[in-house]
Amino acid sequence: MNVSWLLWVLLAYLCGGIPFAVIIGRLFLNTDIRTVGDGNPGATNVIRAGSRRLGALAIALEIGKGFLPVYLARRQGIADWALLPVALAPILGHAFSPFLHFRGGKALAATGGSWLAIVGPIVFPVYATLTVPVLLLVTEHAWAAVSGMFALVWFAWTTDGPGWLSSFAVLNTLLILWTHRRDLNAPRLRPWLAAIRLPWRTS
Repeated sequence: MNVSWLLWVLLAYLCGGIPFAVIIGRLFLNTDIRTVGDGNPGATNVIRAGSRRLGALAIALEIGKGFLPVYLARRQGIADWALLPVALAPILGHAFSPFLHFRGGKALAATGGSWLAIVGPIVFPVYATLTVPVLLLVTEHAWAAVSGMFALVWFAWTTDGPGWLSSFAVLNTLLILWTHRRDLNAPRLRPWLAAIRLPWRTS
């Protein structure tokens, strides 16, 4: 077993586990963001705690902690199936942070960073192809988050990318389903859509 490969997996996991949003909340807002909103230690709750600028910084750092270890591992020659656990590690680190008693966030930003290191900026428009329409249709953001992951699965299956990428996409999607499991309630239509008088509706 390659020791350097195991070190990259461990490094990626620890990097993903750094709770940047929690740190920013404590340093600059004097707030434990886990007491705000949905209790998630992620960048969205930094915004809910009162600062969009700090929220943007938290998002950038959360993406970066997914991107950096995977990018560096690739530069050091980690590739193909050996890259799969390295790419998954920062996402797992965020979802099960060793710095937060193995409790973590929903891992979307870390997911974006890991994919960014693998396929480049195209990950964001691909993710948006399903996320944006679902956001326009239903009020539950969790459904939009999960829908975007299915877009990445489709992307991995239909492009000429490496075979391991499809497995990574499926595992990543299962993890995002797990982290959003409490929020996947029965979807409710947006008010503008519910107000449309469809032909088959009775008055």
